[in-house]
Amino acid sequence: MSQFLAKVPRGWLILACIGLIALNMRGPFVAVAPVVDSLRQDLGFSPVELGLLTGIPVLCFSLASPLASLAGRRLGAEFAVMLTLLGVLAGVVIRSSGGGALVMAGTVIIGVAITIGNIAVPLIIRRDFAPRRQATAMGVYTAALNIGSFLTSVATAPLAEVVGWRLALAASALLALAAIVFWVPTVGARRAFVPAAVPLPVASDAGRVAGVRWLTVGLTLGFAGQAFSYYGVTAWLPSFLADELAMGTAEAGAGSSLFQIFAIVGGLGVPLLARFASTTTVAVTLSALWLAVPVGLLLAPGFWWLWSSMGGIAQGGGITVIFIAIIKFAHSQAAAGKMSAVVQGVGYCFAALAPTIVGYVHSASDGWTVPLFVILGSVLTFCVCTTLSVRWVARQR
Repeated sequence: MSQFLAKVPRGWLILACIGLIALNMRGPFVAVAPVVDSLRQDLGFSPVELGLLTGIPVLCFSLASPLASLAGRRLGAEFAVMLTLLGVLAGVVIRSSGGGALVMAGTVIIGVAITIGNIAVPLIIRRDFAPRRQATAMGVYTAALNIGSFLTSVATAPLAEVVGWRLALAASALLALAAIVFWVPTVGARRAFVPAAVPLPVASDAGRVAGVRWLTVGLTLGFAGQAFSYYGVTAWLPSFLADELAMGTAEAGAGSSLFQIFAIVGGLGVPLLARFASTTTVAVTLSALWLAVPVGLLLAPGFWWLWSSMGGIAQGGGITVIFIAIIKFAHSQAAAGKMSAVVQGVGYCFAALAPTIVGYVHSASDGWTVPLFVILGSVLTFCVCTTLSVRWVARQR
């Protein structure tokens, strides 16, 4: 393996590793949804506990972001990625090996481990890729996040019918093992297993510090709008399709998968579009696509497949644009880590609240019009704040 990898250019190896790592950073907790009935029957989980299983990782993304940023600075990006992969591996095994307490404990471990990766991988992209290739690397990372989610959601239920839900959930460990096998020889065993602190940034002028603060606020609000919209739509789009268009459960679930599938197009399409247009134009385009979801479902729900596809492109591309802005403007690895931690910590806090808030508004209003206006408000927050932020970054470069 090492001899083969030695012949491949390092940039391509790092890019391949980023893709493999990203496959592990959403799939393990998405895998729970297809087997919730089995978990309820075998472990006696209540609806609240089942909701926690899918909500815990998102809460970890928010609450553990400062810890993840500290780990990246004190331990080094390579070691932080190894912690992510080993944490996912351990969490998946623990979650599949016992009763309800171990299922919950394993889920927490997975959530914290992935949080570390959320911070570390963009730092590696910023450090190891030339500016002209950073957008492409970030696009591959975002696309792989969604590929991992899609593959896991599609494969878990059929696999569970054959081998049971425990082994079906444990299958995620294979992706973590594959990523470890490639990561260690690519970066070297010493860098993968021995902590190495990131040098502290050189003090910058006050004007730039002020700019970083304002950009952090803008991107945080933009990411919060993106994350709230994504998790709100993901949680409730199947119910909307069932209620408004009389779809069956299976049909509504399959229909809503378009929202996830087309995120791959968004992640890979943003770097391509950025070669021919400004980042501001890219942000405006994504904003228009995102707005099509709540507006389209309000005015023409019969074209749900079109709005879902457009929204999928927008949500896959939106997170890409935000992280590109962070890695391009931050003046050091440490600064990029801190900014990313703030943006993700606050943003995922709103994401964790989204399913509950949208569900409460739906129940209180006894319909889908008001919830769609809530989604519209969060989408507009993404549109305005992200567009202004990337435009400001473009003017500074």
